[in-house]
Amino acid sequence: MKNTMNGAEAMVRSLEAHGVEHIFGLCGDTTLPFYDAMHNLDHNITHILTRDERSATYMADAYSRVTGRPGVCEGPSGGGATYILPGLIEANESSYAVLAITTDISVGSYGKYPLTEVNQEALMAPLTKFNTVIKRADHIPRMVRQAFRAMTTGRSGSAHLGLPYDIQYDDVPTNDIWGDEKHKSYPAYRAAPEPGAAEAAVEAILTAKKPLIVCGGGVVIAGAMDELAKLAERLDIAVATSISGKGSLADAHPQSLGVVGSNGGTDETWEMMEAADLVVFMGARAGSTTTSRWEAPKPGQRIVHFDNDPMVIGANYPTEVGVVADLQLSLAAVNEYLDARDGAAPQFGAAAQIADIKERKFAKFNALAASVTDMIIPEQIITALNANLPGDGIVVSDPGTSCPYYNAYSQQKFPGRQYITNRAHGALGYSLSAAAGAWFGAQDKKVVAMMGDGSFAFACGELETIVRHNVPVTYIVFSNASFGWIKASQRDDCDKRYYNVDFNRANQAAVAEAFGVKSWRVEKVEDLDGVMKEAFAHDGPTLIDVICQPLEDAAAPVRRWMG
Repeated sequence: MKNTMNGAEAMVRSLEAHGVEHIFGLCGDTTLPFYDAMHNLDHNITHILTRDERSATYMADAYSRVTGRPGVCEGPSGGGATYILPGLIEANESSYAVLAITTDISVGSYGKYPLTEVNQEALMAPLTKFNTVIKRADHIPRMVRQAFRAMTTGRSGSAHLGLPYDIQYDDVPTNDIWGDEKHKSYPAYRAAPEPGAAEAAVEAILTAKKPLIVCGGGVVIAGAMDELAKLAERLDIAVATSISGKGSLADAHPQSLGVVGSNGGTDETWEMMEAADLVVFMGARAGSTTTSRWEAPKPGQRIVHFDNDPMVIGANYPTEVGVVADLQLSLAAVNEYLDARDGAAPQFGAAAQIADIKERKFAKFNALAASVTDMIIPEQIITALNANLPGDGIVVSDPGTSCPYYNAYSQQKFPGRQYITNRAHGALGYSLSAAAGAWFGAQDKKVVAMMGDGSFAFACGELETIVRHNVPVTYIVFSNASFGWIKASQRDDCDKRYYNVDFNRANQAAVAEAFGVKSWRVEKVEDLDGVMKEAFAHDGPTLIDVICQPLEDAAAPVRRWMG
């Protein structure tokens, strides 16, 4: 048996040692040895050829979100490396583990002005948690281990490995190829809170009159939903979320207030944010969207903050108690302390308040959804989606028109990551590709992707990939012939001075049909429910192109635009 293999083969085996089952990527000249290794070796990795490197990273991102395992994407040097950047920064800032492997020109040609030369190490450094261009083949196994260690421990994030062409042919000892079992998923090597921190947080909460928990994505990433529900129910304390925190509790949970803030928050849910005398941030950064550009909490509202990243504690608000640890372990410690604590814990009466807030919020929504309109309105699309989506279905949304509506009015039946949107940097074109990654990670689930027609044009070429693999995603396009979010912002912030935000209406259904996607164009609300049922039942990819109300004319659940 050989005791060495070439660098490209070592990369494949190193990924396999870390439990990698799917790689999303696009071929190039510098990738030839890596693809040859994928072809020649007997392995358990499925490679999904994409049509754009951005799509590959978005697929890896959503795959990581639904599986809890690192997503892996790859691309060639030069333009390939630059195209892969958007997905890397989104994953890193959203705290999801995504590894990008970009093959590179030969080390021996550095500085000689070869085609596609770019300093990949400098390019990727600001965007990733770990980043290196490997200069020696025998370093490959060790660098792969380091990348997985960085991605999966502490605050999870993205990593980049540059793989030069020439070292892909150099020898690597096979006995150095192994992976840590813990790094196959994340969070790995969870850290518990320091002694006394969880207890101090509890005591602070119990002295409040109107506390509010605001959960970010960290709760779902840590798998802390059960511990959160136990805490919320025993204290009858309200739980709001950021957009990324959706799924911390099921939407119908009695203590679940829903999304607060400027995108998907409503005046009704904002009441509890403003009235709280103590806000508990959990796995949330207290950033601009969740706080409606720091309108609340206001000075005088006390802050308790749980997060596994010490950098976010006290970043925006003076913090009374900070608990730096894994959210699952932190909430377990909180509940254990409450179990052992002398005296009955208070009941904060949140369920009754939330029921009233939801009744008022949904009364407005349902009235609009039931109204007779000349054009389909977003409320009617969300109503049809809520009625037809299976309980375990996964919804992926671009950050445009569909996003605030689903944030505010979804009816997710279970806790967990059933809603995916790219909220860190909000690049358009995300959901079309990400939905495929979500399906590859959860092939027993119905996946629905929502986007505007502006977003559709960013990524529609990826429909060929969807058809080639018969990915049974249903796409819903909110077609309003504009970059609606910006147009609505120009309405509010620029006194309706609309400039360069409108474009010609295209027939998205016809475009999708040309790729082989079964598609419908819907212009009447009475057709919407039946078409959605038919699309969801189809055993391949489907698209519904909905001609709908422009966002600047809509009653969007956006508390404020840029302002």
